[in-house]
Amino acid sequence: MDRFKGIMKKAGVLKKIVILVLVLLVPGFLYYLLVSQGKNRYLSLPYYGPKTVLKTMRKLGPKNVPDTLYHALPDFKLTDQNGNPVNSATFSKKIFIASFFYSHCSGVCNDVDSSMSKLAAAYAGDKMVYFVSITVDPARDSVKVLKHYANSLKDTSARWLFLTGDTSTIYGLARNGFLVNALQAGKDNFIYSDKLILIDQDKHIRGYYAGASNTEVSKLNDEIKVLVKEEILKNDSPLY
Repeated sequence: MDRFKGIMKKAGVLKKIVILVLVLLVPGFLYYLLVSQGKNRYLSLPYYGPKTVLKTMRKLGPKNVPDTLYHALPDFKLTDQNGNPVNSATFSKKIFIASFFYSHCSGVCNDVDSSMSKLAAAYAGDKMVYFVSITVDPARDSVKVLKHYANSLKDTSARWLFLTGDTSTIYGLARNGFLVNALQAGKDNFIYSDKLILIDQDKHIRGYYAGASNTEVSKLNDEIKVLVKEEILKNDSPLY
């Protein structure tokens, strides 16, 4: 028995040593990956959607690589819960996270809105990050309805916009811009994506995340930070 206790004690000490080594080494290893010889070398987030390889070239380290034209959101005009016009220019030098919903939804919308609420609260002090929820039922979700809906949510950030407009604009933007489904299949029957969609300053799609999944939302939280850093470095100076 004493021998068994001795073995277990040694195993416990070994476990603590391993944890300590990981705590000390992992941050250093990550730092080495991110910054090497004075240069930032982090992995950039992917681009989603169709892309076009151009004939022009740019320098990437010691190599010349062709420029790539990535899919971007088209210009759009919608209205927020305060009656203010919202378009692409609203998000100039900003990144934003978009989702689709409708105010009288009793299903997955609630989980997605809960995730958006937590993220919006976490980034309430970051003027570079916006959140956008676009209704798929603009016939019922007027500015007044969206204002009431926004007020019903806890601690709604000033940079969380609830948008409405005409059906053709919203459904077209979903399909051709965000590359997700959004349509009405019948009375009170809407087909739309439950994804949270990460958009960069150039209106490129940089990530899709299941809005009702804690794991996916946690990943989005991490990748928002990566994208903010990427945009700051790209512009060579803080953007706010």
